[in-house]
Amino acid sequence: MSDYIFAPRAVPSLPIVGADQRYAVGRIFCVGRNYVAHAAEMGSEVDREAPWYFTKSCHALCQSGQTVPYPPGTSNFHYEMELVVTLGRSVFEADLQQSADAVHGYACGLDMTRRDRQQDGKDARRPWSLGKDVENGAVIGAITPQDDFGALADQRICLTVNESIKQDATLTDMVWSVPEVISHLSRYYHLGPGDVIMTGTPAGVGPVVAGDTMRAEIDGLQAVTHYLT
Repeated sequence: MSDYIFAPRAVPSLPIVGADQRYAVGRIFCVGRNYVAHAAEMGSEVDREAPWYFTKSCHALCQSGQTVPYPPGTSNFHYEMELVVTLGRSVFEADLQQSADAVHGYACGLDMTRRDRQQDGKDARRPWSLGKDVENGAVIGAITPQDDFGALADQRICLTVNESIKQDATLTDMVWSVPEVISHLSRYYHLGPGDVIMTGTPAGVGPVVAGDTMRAEIDGLQAVTHYLT
């Protein structure tokens, strides 16, 4: 007899390039305003004192290549292309080297956002949950292990909508590096395997509508495709 009154959800997970096993996703942390030009286009400035975060449910995870419906409760649904980092070691109050060593791999991702609901939160000084924690709103591709990818440098990060380039930058444009983000976040959480970090988006975010096709790419990683109906 089951110990549950209803069947629990399947464990959210991501494919790993070159492996049969999958990466089980437990938590999704997101870095806010990690590119200067994006902060400017949103009418804000980068907080250079420290990175800051919001979260998405692991059940918002959406696999690359899926076709999903335009979400309810918004008329201004935006894409945000991001480098995604997965962790493979436990760290707490980690220094930069420990943080770098904790990286398991990298992937392309889309932080899909109800921009109007996010703005409601900003205007009322309330949480962004309705804007950011959207069903199918964490679109993440296959993970390339860090050892196979190599060092983060000036790899191109770009996104097209219906084959038109909308975002185009390099990873060196990030204000806070991956080790800096992990080190800072580890002051507040015991991080470890299953934790995923979406590291922020470059400038060029904008709306999509039903029928649009998005393609997100970072040099050296498998591209993400995403379709709205």
